[in-house]
Amino acid sequence: MGSVLHYIDLILFVWITIPVGYLLVFTISARCARGRIYPPTGTKHRFLVLFPAYKEDRVIVEAVTDFLRQEYPKDKYDIAVVSDQMQPGTNEQLLRLPIRLLIASYENSSKAKALALAIDSTAEQDYDMVVIMDADNQATPGFLDELNRAYASGQRAIQAHRKAKNLNTDTAVLDAVSEEINNSIFRLGHNTLRLSAALSGSGMAIDASWFREHVKKLETAGEDKELEALLLKQHIFIDYLNHVPVYDEKVQKKENFRHQRKRWIAAQFDALMNALPDLPAALSSGNWDYCNKILQWMLLPRSVLLAALGLLTLLVTLLSPWASIKWWALCLVLFLILVTNIPRDLWNRQLLRAIIHLPSLILIMVGNMFRIRKGVNKKFIHTEHGE
Repeated sequence: MGSVLHYIDLILFVWITIPVGYLLVFTISARCARGRIYPPTGTKHRFLVLFPAYKEDRVIVEAVTDFLRQEYPKDKYDIAVVSDQMQPGTNEQLLRLPIRLLIASYENSSKAKALALAIDSTAEQDYDMVVIMDADNQATPGFLDELNRAYASGQRAIQAHRKAKNLNTDTAVLDAVSEEINNSIFRLGHNTLRLSAALSGSGMAIDASWFREHVKKLETAGEDKELEALLLKQHIFIDYLNHVPVYDEKVQKKENFRHQRKRWIAAQFDALMNALPDLPAALSSGNWDYCNKILQWMLLPRSVLLAALGLLTLLVTLLSPWASIKWWALCLVLFLILVTNIPRDLWNRQLLRAIIHLPSLILIMVGNMFRIRKGVNKKFIHTEHGE
């Protein structure tokens, strides 16, 4: 290999090694994690549970009915559903339940607007925490009690463990695996090193007074990333409750996967562009939690990283087999990272069959990198649900 190609090889290798090394550090950290369960408390804090629902007629009634089975004092939590472009029949069913139904009338639907509407409509009430759920989420009966314990112990921002509610298609299986890898690396692994967990968009709870003050600052469909930036800038730690599941419906079709991931990539890009100007101040003030978050948003999406590493390894192998040894070693490290972070209950024949579709989903993600349009991150992210 010539000297020029040699330097190019080294530069590209370092560029790929940085994100792989980042994932490796937090994978090891996650393996060293110890379960943390907060002690019981006699104090019962008040919760406002929000269900933004955009065209969610198929699932919203079931989700709200399920949440009403919480083993928590009924007078200590209220549920508010923001009905955005849902059918009159669905709204009538919701009105029969002991909840507050809010009918959205704004233009250009977004989850951020739905959350702001809910907060404005409950301004007369005094709550301790705001809980944000998706319209297809289901929680265990002890969900609010676990949040109450964490809040009583001083946690002001909390993310529960989102788990797959459905594994009925190969795409849903791969989506479930992807989220569990994220849970392990970006939540459990981070908390173990006393860094904030990443928010997931639902199954999260935030101090009510703080949320009421900041909700109007949310502008995009990546409201979870906007919340992360606002919290971390103020040194508010985001706790992760690995033992508290919230079941979330996974995408079932490749086309839905493509649209969802395109918005997620746009959200990460927008979050990075908005946060980069804060980096010098975060470094000078020693806000390492926020610095880490900005670094995290700089990393390539994992599927794009897989594609880049695979293609570069093959290319270097063709040009210089000897120089490719380090690339194959890096491939092995990334493979072990991914395998290690997949929960045992997802290792089955269904996963092995689903892996066949992984290359096509990776191509979708790579294609999304070149199809991000301005404004794509301003609209509601709606997942099409199964029958």
